[in-house]
Amino acid sequence: MPAPRPRPAAALVLAAALAAVGLGPAATPAAAATISVGAGSYSDTRPAGTSGPTNNTGGPVTPKLTQAAQAKPVPTNDWWSSLAFQRYGDNPYSTPMYGHPLTYQAVAGGLEVGYPTSPAIVGSGRQYEYAHKRDLTLGLSGLNSPDTKADAWSDWTVTPYWSDGTRTLRTTIGHGLPFVYAKGTGGNAQITTAATPDVFSDQGNVLGITVGGHHYALFAPSGSDWNVSGTTISAGLGGKDYFSLAVLPSTDALATYRKYAFSFVTGSQVDWSTSGGTVSATYRLTTEAKEGTERGTLQALYRHQWLHTTDALTPYTYVSPRGTMKVRESTSFTTRQKAAPVLPVLPKTSAVDTSRLRAQLSEVANASDPFNGAKDTYWTGKALGRLAQLVPLADQIGETAVRDKLVGLLKGRLQEWFTAGGASEFSYDKDWKTLIGYPASYGSDAELNDHHFHYGYYVYAAAIVAQYDAGWAAESAWGGMVKTLIRDTANASRTDAAFPFLRGFDVYAGHSWASGHQGFAAGNNQESSSESTNLSAALVLWGSATGDTSLRDLGSYLLATEGEAIAQYWFDADQQVFPGSFEHDTAGMVWGSGASYSTWWTANPEEIHGINVLPVTSGGSLHLGGHKAAIRRNLAELERENGGPAVEWRDILWEFESLADPAAAKSKWDAGNAGYTPEEGESKAHTYHWITTLDALGAPDPSVTGDIPTSAVFTKNGTRTYAAHNHGSTARTVTFSDGKTLTVPARSTATGTGADSGGENPQPSTGNTFQLRSGGTLTTATDGTAGSDTIPSAGGRTYDGTPNKPLVYEAKGVDGTLKAGASTTFRLPVDAGTAVGLGQQARISYDLTGDGTFDRVETYRYFATDPVTGWEQYSQAHGLKSATGTLGNLRGGTVRLEVWSAIGNADAQLRTGTDTSVVVIPYE
Repeated sequence: MPAPRPRPAAALVLAAALAAVGLGPAATPAAAATISVGAGSYSDTRPAGTSGPTNNTGGPVTPKLTQAAQAKPVPTNDWWSSLAFQRYGDNPYSTPMYGHPLTYQAVAGGLEVGYPTSPAIVGSGRQYEYAHKRDLTLGLSGLNSPDTKADAWSDWTVTPYWSDGTRTLRTTIGHGLPFVYAKGTGGNAQITTAATPDVFSDQGNVLGITVGGHHYALFAPSGSDWNVSGTTISAGLGGKDYFSLAVLPSTDALATYRKYAFSFVTGSQVDWSTSGGTVSATYRLTTEAKEGTERGTLQALYRHQWLHTTDALTPYTYVSPRGTMKVRESTSFTTRQKAAPVLPVLPKTSAVDTSRLRAQLSEVANASDPFNGAKDTYWTGKALGRLAQLVPLADQIGETAVRDKLVGLLKGRLQEWFTAGGASEFSYDKDWKTLIGYPASYGSDAELNDHHFHYGYYVYAAAIVAQYDAGWAAESAWGGMVKTLIRDTANASRTDAAFPFLRGFDVYAGHSWASGHQGFAAGNNQESSSESTNLSAALVLWGSATGDTSLRDLGSYLLATEGEAIAQYWFDADQQVFPGSFEHDTAGMVWGSGASYSTWWTANPEEIHGINVLPVTSGGSLHLGGHKAAIRRNLAELERENGGPAVEWRDILWEFESLADPAAAKSKWDAGNAGYTPEEGESKAHTYHWITTLDALGAPDPSVTGDIPTSAVFTKNGTRTYAAHNHGSTARTVTFSDGKTLTVPARSTATGTGADSGGENPQPSTGNTFQLRSGGTLTTATDGTAGSDTIPSAGGRTYDGTPNKPLVYEAKGVDGTLKAGASTTFRLPVDAGTAVGLGQQARISYDLTGDGTFDRVETYRYFATDPVTGWEQYSQAHGLKSATGTLGNLRGGTVRLEVWSAIGNADAQLRTGTDTSVVVIPYE
């Protein structure tokens, strides 16, 4: 949802729109009571003249829940929130909900189910969407419910409920579930299809049908029989109350899916841990056997998940707006990721001119209004974040008086908000189990939008204060109110009766959602993913500063997970998610149905590209440096769309570029820093320090991690700088994943340097021959299992020399000495089946130091496959089409293979897992 300040004209439009739908001040509520929390407090009743959650006509709205669900805090800002938040008075059911691979919409007769597989490009090419389209409706004969309520939910599943007084229906749906599990009374199981179905298998109580080109299996209790009459399919339940359906990846998958048809999912839960620079998470489903003893199931993993699991996956896949989903045959899977780098401040370097920085800091600290008139939750948060970034800068250069003045400003404004009864306060809504700040902004009150965006700034500022004043952060002082804000936005407890579990963070989707009501045909959405990671980084810093390792590790899990989701779904880092027809390299907003090149308030490319960067912090931004090629593509598109370099948000975009090309960013800053106006959450002091420091240290190198969350590594010209901050009261040794150790004094940041000599987990010394593995790996291991990956169609277009939706395989941390006179070779078995006119193409790239820049890129001529089923061998012998850069020795380098369809209008296959499918690099 919207984060930045609208332009004046837009502000007038926004105000008029709010007035038109009745979202202005409401009737004065009853007198408020004050709930004390340490030295602070909040109110149990919203202030006079303010609005709470409302529908589109301005009327108050309460959660739409069954009696059984009333006592449990409802997680607003979820993929299914429209079940509980009736935003539109004429729709008591739901808007479309995007579970992936299936989509859903509740209606009077039950649950609409769809499986969109073809993207539409809308909004003048600025948005792609896999919009919900009904293939069928699951219900009961005669069901005509006046509404749908949320009956139960777990971490990524939900159970909608229908009742018309005679019949009741409950269905369990969720992310990654190819099944819909139904329990009904008072009628027969009934499936109504959108078109006359084709029956491909009839086994009595198991029916296979094809509707709209999609294959489904229907499962009724043993002894039942499905009856097909036109578009109506029904089965008696024989005294039972259960049935299910599944979307099949192919008709020949029916037997596998039948095995799990009556193993009903009853719950979902993620558990996470952080250790030694690695974040692990296990995603687990609980099941109940309705027939027999089978308790297993099938679940589809998103790209950000299967990229980071070594658990076995089946050959089955699904289409989704997030790219290919891969199916796991189990009730659980585990992901392991490098922890994202987090520091309270970039390390000190001699490159920073202390006098210049001192003057810039003093200008802010001594301003007549350091908060720039901010009054509401969002703009106060932005101002808090701006000042908080300057505190450790002042401390770093010994400006203790300025540091203490800035800390005092932060304390004063936080304490105003943390005390009920003043011009600004937090108020608890007992119906929605949420803390709302007043004055509110951007629907944070009426629509419960953006709490993680707004409150993340407060937590970040409090974490910086806590670093310098532990007493202020004690729960008996002001820390209790900080933790109350955290409970509202990122509550790790599933048993807390006052706040829901992780209100806005969708653990399976891998990122947060911004809308509190999810009242859109495109599902829920999130615009400013970077303001979401700002909260996660704030949890790392707050937990580290206060000794709360549970909150610290929660922040690490959220930051690592969402960082990968941002890379894949906002920035399309591997160029595997955005459909080829969407001609953009970044998305301003991600929706349940897809993504768009846009913001809520402007079409200006600078804001579209910048909104997923701000605020730039050493806590929440360094992870972006793990995908340097994506940053370069992003900024190149910005300049194309903008007709030149950034003008309005140039500081944000300079800082963004410095995460990939610090020298280039410094050059632009040198040329343009004289007369610019900082973005509202930035300052010249912070931007100067950021760009100058990274130019000296090099870009972040997230491939190497420290064994504490508050650590980071930077690389320049083959030299690594290791940095870590120790919030503790005694010195400690931090060990990095490449073996480097660093002694860090108590309550201090320390740095050290070392040669970039191999990176994390270098390939074993078993030769220079790399086999392909499904999932995107190149490995020297030889114990693979034969398989294949699908090379997406070129869609009838020509991509000769330009990768389009390529399959990507990488080996990282590779050491090697270049062989004189040797060159790259490869053997890639490919098969186009019976398709005519296809051609596959390969590109092999070498990043010699693992810094994200590919120093040598070799593109080979495409291979024209024949229309006869069977493997054909594509090799380097077909010729080099082009090459850029020069090979050199590999030191912790990366070798990347990309394979795509250069021509043709059908998919092809690429062999994996055997010694017949290899890349041989010219190294010893």
